[in-house]
Amino acid sequence: MDKMIKTATLSFNGKSIELPMLQPTVGPEVIDIRKLYAEGDVFTYDPGFTSTAACDSAITYIDGDKGELQYRGYPIEQLAEQSHFLEVCYLLLYGELPNAAQMQDFEHRVTNHTMVHEQMHYFFRGFRRDSHPMATMVGVVGAMSAFYHDSTDISDPWQREVAAIRMIAKLPTIAAMAYKYSMGQPFVYPKNSLDYASNFLHMCFAVPCADYVVDPILSKAMDRIMMLHADHEQNASTSTVRLAGSSGANPFACVAAGIACLWGPAHGGANQACLEMLREIGTVENIPEAIRRAKDKNDPFRLMGFGHRVYKNFDPRAKVMKESADEVLDLLGIHDNETLKVAKELERIALEDTYFVEKKLYPNVDFYSGIILEAMGFPTSMFTPIFAVSRTVGWISQWKEMIGDPTQKIGRPRQLYIGQTARDYVAVNDR
Repeated sequence: MDKMIKTATLSFNGKSIELPMLQPTVGPEVIDIRKLYAEGDVFTYDPGFTSTAACDSAITYIDGDKGELQYRGYPIEQLAEQSHFLEVCYLLLYGELPNAAQMQDFEHRVTNHTMVHEQMHYFFRGFRRDSHPMATMVGVVGAMSAFYHDSTDISDPWQREVAAIRMIAKLPTIAAMAYKYSMGQPFVYPKNSLDYASNFLHMCFAVPCADYVVDPILSKAMDRIMMLHADHEQNASTSTVRLAGSSGANPFACVAAGIACLWGPAHGGANQACLEMLREIGTVENIPEAIRRAKDKNDPFRLMGFGHRVYKNFDPRAKVMKESADEVLDLLGIHDNETLKVAKELERIALEDTYFVEKKLYPNVDFYSGIILEAMGFPTSMFTPIFAVSRTVGWISQWKEMIGDPTQKIGRPRQLYIGQTARDYVAVNDR
């Protein structure tokens, strides 16, 4: 932990308490309030934990004002341009970029663990044929602890390592199986000859009766989508994984909890909500009315895919995603699509309109990722499962970091109680 070189004084009810201030390597200073309740008999109140640091972490850094995102200190723009998803996985898991031998070993371990236990195929049959892929994933990933119970002892570093590799390797297979099941198509086994992103696309779109060759441009776009979503500091799903893990729950259960949280439309479902909004607007002619409604504080209509909870500047991931969107759309020859026309015009307005510029409502990563995924042929129901596949390595990295933290305690948030004070029970006939 960083040295405590300064203190903050909190005065209330006629008393003063000196609180240590912790110094990060970069970012805002942190007031350590761990002893506030013991010494002052008070809690802090912070709904949404927007001003609370719940942990130490050396994995991901975000500067929302500057629009910066770094994995282990490396800017996301550099990684997106020069790296690839599995190398980023290694970086997030182990803290440093791998050398050639380490990269080869890591890729080999992941690639050779992509198959799931054959009995898991029967587990899928317990779901309705029209089940949402995310509902299926929550159940199947949670059940991995029953199929792979030889890697659930969190006190064993080797079992933690095995569980991490298994989830990074098998989540794409499970997501593809959930998709195939919802489509009524046969499962497609993974192929060790394909890279990570290409393998996922092959499992999603190949069928036994025809050959399917993954286009490298689509594979690159999918790899970038995964890379850009690999981790994002202490967001809702990551915090869920950490909170579940703080109880000592096995890693498969923790990631299943993260997937469940990710399913929410305000989190992982944002790109799906964005695409549905574009379809609701319908045509370019309807955009002025949509803009008018978005500016009206009394109108519940919201423009999805603009602005971000953390970024108060341009989402750095959106710049990279826009490049991929242009490449994919050019490859597939999609230019006259009405939804795309609406998206392009909305993008132009958001970058020029004074209202959007002043409020810094720039297109975010969800705005472009939904367009790419639809162009690839994915239904909106698969957008969030793909997000889950991408974020798995971030969840596991954060979970491993938490397990290795000697100061880690079971999560136990406090509350501001506003209910009834103590009162006596009255028999039912006397009420």
